[in-house]
Amino acid sequence: MGMESGRPQAVQLVTVDEGADGQRIDNYLLKVLKGVPKSRIYRILRKGEVRVNKSRVKPEYKLEVGDVVRIPPVRVSDPGEKASAFVSDSLADTLQKAILFEDDRLLIIDKPSGLAVHGGSGVSLGLIEALRKMRPEAKFLELVHRLDRDTSGCVMLAKKRSTLKTLHGLLRGDGVDKRYLALVEGRWSHRKEQVKLPLEKNVLRSGERMVKTTPEGKYALTRYQVVQRFAGATLVEAKPVTGRTHQIRVHCQAAGHPIIGDDKYGKDEVNQRFRERGVQRLFLHAHSLRFELEGEWIEVRAPLSKDLQSFVESES
Repeated sequence: MGMESGRPQAVQLVTVDEGADGQRIDNYLLKVLKGVPKSRIYRILRKGEVRVNKSRVKPEYKLEVGDVVRIPPVRVSDPGEKASAFVSDSLADTLQKAILFEDDRLLIIDKPSGLAVHGGSGVSLGLIEALRKMRPEAKFLELVHRLDRDTSGCVMLAKKRSTLKTLHGLLRGDGVDKRYLALVEGRWSHRKEQVKLPLEKNVLRSGERMVKTTPEGKYALTRYQVVQRFAGATLVEAKPVTGRTHQIRVHCQAAGHPIIGDDKYGKDEVNQRFRERGVQRLFLHAHSLRFELEGEWIEVRAPLSKDLQSFVESES
């Protein structure tokens, strides 16, 4: 598209291909005009500087194959905007080694703990932004689902819009078998095979996002299995049947067994005790995925990271 630093230098007329079919115009522009603030994107839409098939469009307009988009030249006035565009060699190397599965439809990454899936909220570069910069040739790369910043393990990214739609359909039902390993406080009973408690998102005054169990919440179900017992803790395998925000963490807390290292839903004194035993972070890891995509079964496993594995070995 004749862009320098991801920004057009003159008016561009772009014909929409399959890669952007069904995408909202505002999200499309945020991707094409990398580094341009959201406020600027909405301003050029509002002023009619962006046109689709020569007409003004609202931010929620969904693109279709064959649409011709007029993109005006947009400059970034704030030099600080460019700072987030850099992917360090170490992050690029870590992510390259973390690829668990890849074909022309799908990329599955073993996300390290501490890396947000999306940039923002004080984090300049998230998993998706880093991978897009590492794969500039990829016309389409979108997160299929999210993982909390401190949770490690399997994350799926779609390389085609059709794959994204298919996987979203599977996730809405029980079509993706997702399994997590969590170290929880106390002795989890073999008889406690599931937690079925509705969950409601609730934002506190500090702006911190919390989730709580409440009768008015959305239906949520997690199945559990005991894997191994330790002094004062149990390693469980959790299978979230629904996919609510913070579901496993809140269901563990509600069952009376918060996850070790959980600074949001856990107990400070317990977390401190386990820090001394080597658990320095949230002990929650998305360790396997299994699903059928276009007639083919895909099964992926992500081993525990070295720090979590060393705890298991030293305490066994």
